[in-house]
Amino acid sequence: MGRVTRLLNADVEIWRYSRTPDGGGGWDETWSLLSPARARLSQPSAAERQVADQAQGWLTHVAYLEPTTDIRRGDEIRQAGLTLEVIATFEPSVPGTYLRANCTAQQPDLRAS
Repeated sequence: MGRVTRLLNADVEIWRYSRTPDGGGGWDETWSLLSPARARLSQPSAAERQVADQAQGWLTHVAYLEPTTDIRRGDEIRQAGLTLEVIATFEPSVPGTYLRANCTAQQPDLRAS
Protein backbone atom coordinates (compact mmCIF):
# COMPACT_ATOMS: atom_id res chain seq x y z
CA MET A 1 0.00 0.00 0.00
CA GLY A 2 1.45 3.36 -1.04
CA ARG A 3 2.00 6.37 1.14
CA VAL A 4 -0.81 8.30 -0.56
CA THR A 5 -3.54 5.64 -0.35
CA ARG A 6 -5.59 7.56 2.22
CA LEU A 7 -5.59 10.65 -0.05
CA LEU A 8 -6.94 8.85 -3.12
CA ASN A 9 -10.60 9.81 -3.01
CA ALA A 10 -11.98 8.88 -6.46
CA ASP A 11 -12.84 5.57 -8.10
CA VAL A 12 -11.64 5.60 -11.71
CA GLU A 13 -11.05 3.14 -14.52
CA ILE A 14 -7.87 2.84 -16.60
CA TRP A 15 -8.54 2.13 -20.30
CA ARG A 16 -5.96 1.19 -22.95
CA TYR A 17 -6.19 1.42 -26.76
CA SER A 18 -5.13 -1.53 -28.87
CA ARG A 19 -5.01 -2.50 -32.53
CA THR A 20 -5.08 -6.05 -33.86
CA PRO A 21 -5.07 -7.29 -37.47
CA ASP A 22 -8.58 -8.14 -38.69
CA GLY A 23 -7.38 -10.76 -41.17
CA GLY A 24 -8.52 -8.74 -44.17
CA GLY A 25 -5.69 -6.23 -44.37
CA GLY A 26 -7.18 -3.80 -41.87
CA TRP A 27 -7.22 -3.35 -38.14
CA ASP A 28 -9.66 -3.85 -35.30
CA GLU A 29 -9.26 -0.87 -32.97
CA THR A 30 -10.66 -1.07 -29.46
CA TRP A 31 -10.47 0.48 -26.02
CA SER A 32 -10.31 -2.11 -23.24
CA LEU A 33 -10.75 -1.73 -19.52
CA LEU A 34 -7.34 -2.38 -18.01
CA SER A 35 -8.23 -2.03 -14.33
CA PRO A 36 -10.17 -0.06 -11.75
CA ALA A 37 -8.04 2.26 -9.62
CA ARG A 38 -8.18 4.80 -6.83
CA ALA A 39 -7.03 8.29 -7.72
CA ARG A 40 -7.00 11.89 -6.68
CA LEU A 41 -7.94 14.21 -9.53
CA SER A 42 -6.87 17.82 -9.30
CA GLN A 43 -6.45 20.83 -11.50
CA PRO A 44 -2.89 21.94 -12.27
CA SER A 45 -1.41 24.96 -10.54
CA ALA A 46 -1.05 28.31 -12.27
CA ALA A 47 2.69 27.68 -12.75
CA GLU A 48 2.04 24.29 -14.35
CA ARG A 49 -0.51 25.82 -16.70
CA GLN A 50 1.97 28.52 -17.70
CA VAL A 51 4.65 25.91 -18.52
CA ALA A 52 2.12 23.90 -20.55
CA ASP A 53 1.13 27.04 -22.45
CA GLN A 54 4.76 27.83 -23.26
CA ALA A 55 5.33 24.28 -24.50
CA GLN A 56 2.14 24.53 -26.57
CA GLY A 57 0.71 21.62 -24.63
CA TRP A 58 -2.62 21.12 -22.98
CA LEU A 59 -2.71 20.30 -19.33
CA THR A 60 -6.12 20.29 -17.74
CA HIS A 61 -5.94 17.77 -14.92
CA VAL A 62 -3.43 15.98 -12.76
CA ALA A 63 -4.20 12.50 -11.46
CA TYR A 64 -2.35 10.99 -8.52
CA LEU A 65 -2.38 7.19 -8.31
CA GLU A 66 -0.78 4.31 -6.43
CA PRO A 67 2.85 3.93 -7.53
CA THR A 68 2.18 0.40 -8.86
CA THR A 69 -0.70 1.43 -11.14
CA ASP A 70 -0.24 0.18 -14.72
CA ILE A 71 -0.79 3.40 -16.66
CA ARG A 72 1.12 5.09 -19.48
CA ARG A 73 0.93 7.82 -22.10
CA GLY A 74 -2.08 7.34 -24.37
CA ASP A 75 -4.21 5.55 -21.77
CA GLU A 76 -7.47 7.03 -20.57
CA ILE A 77 -8.66 7.62 -17.02
CA ARG A 78 -12.44 7.43 -16.95
CA GLN A 79 -14.88 8.47 -14.29
CA ALA A 80 -18.62 9.04 -14.65
CA GLY A 81 -18.97 11.90 -17.14
CA LEU A 82 -15.21 12.53 -17.43
CA THR A 83 -12.57 11.08 -19.74
CA LEU A 84 -8.95 12.13 -19.29
CA GLU A 85 -6.24 11.29 -21.82
CA VAL A 86 -2.88 10.62 -20.18
CA ILE A 87 -0.19 12.76 -21.81
CA ALA A 88 2.67 11.87 -19.43
CA THR A 89 3.39 9.98 -16.22
CA PHE A 90 5.96 10.84 -13.55
CA GLU A 91 7.34 9.39 -10.35
CA PRO A 92 8.34 11.84 -7.62
CA SER A 93 11.90 12.16 -6.36
CA VAL A 94 11.12 9.55 -3.69
CA PRO A 95 10.29 6.37 -5.65
CA GLY A 96 7.28 4.36 -4.50
CA THR A 97 5.44 7.36 -3.08
CA TYR A 98 2.86 7.92 -5.83
CA LEU A 99 2.47 8.10 -9.58
CA ARG A 100 1.45 11.37 -11.23
CA ALA A 101 -0.36 11.43 -14.57
CA ASN A 102 -0.72 14.70 -16.47
CA CYS A 103 -3.91 14.59 -18.48
CA THR A 104 -6.11 16.46 -20.91
CA ALA A 105 -9.88 16.36 -20.63
CA GLN A 106 -11.97 15.07 -23.48
CA GLN A 107 -15.54 16.18 -23.85
CA PRO A 108 -18.00 13.32 -24.36
CA ASP A 109 -19.32 12.66 -27.86
CA LEU A 110 -23.05 13.18 -27.48
CA ARG A 111 -23.70 11.44 -30.80
CA ALA A 112 -22.54 8.14 -29.30
CA SER A 113 -25.40 7.99 -26.78
